[in-house]
Amino acid sequence: MDADDLMHRDRLAAQLALLDREPDLAAAGCHVRLFPRAQLGAGLRDYERWLASIDGARRVAEDAFVESPVAHPTLMIRSDVLRAFAYRDMGWPEDYDLVLRLLEARRQIGIVPRRLLCWREHPRRLTHTADAYRIARFTTCKAHFLARGFLAGTDSYVLWGYGHTGRALRRALEKHGKRPSHVVELHKGRLGQRIHGAPVIPPEALDEMVKAPLLASVAGITARTLIRDFLRARGYQEQRDYVCVA
Repeated sequence: MDADDLMHRDRLAAQLALLDREPDLAAAGCHVRLFPRAQLGAGLRDYERWLASIDGARRVAEDAFVESPVAHPTLMIRSDVLRAFAYRDMGWPEDYDLVLRLLEARRQIGIVPRRLLCWREHPRRLTHTADAYRIARFTTCKAHFLARGFLAGTDSYVLWGYGHTGRALRRALEKHGKRPSHVVELHKGRLGQRIHGAPVIPPEALDEMVKAPLLASVAGITARTLIRDFLRARGYQEQRDYVCVA
């Protein structure tokens, strides 16, 4: 955490207690409150609310490709794990890279579901100024780990959503030789068309297809919840059959 952040007096004890109770956890975070509130835009408020919805290791893993599911200033990591993984410079956020490498190695990250850190927002934060923290670099990072993880066994996948998020993801994955076989869309004007060779289909058309790896690339908790409910009702298992990406 930075020197101008504030933490609750219970924060370190609460996170340490979680690590002591659950020895399988490699690291632990907690919830945050961003401040000063007057400087927060809609995006940061949404990010804060989304972080507050992540209450344990399962949710950390399921939402890892939406955004960084752990606020880095709250990260408490076992020293042997940090020595083994370390931070590295890949041209994208080093904290997000560390989290994804831990999850890729089947290391679990827990969350204390309490707001125990006040995270200061200001225009000079690296999040706003460093090239590595541009949205495009996050997308490049996600594509790197998806290509060698969830999509490692195939060169094709089903892409649900072709807004700005889906388009950027498709371009990033194409650099790894991964291309969508179908695009799922609700936009009636796109149904029946082709996007870079992939037919655009409605969600119900998935019922008639052989199940293929699916990336749900939509922004917003509400939209992702609806997609998750739709897929679970059809026997799709998250992380095995589909991954949410934003």
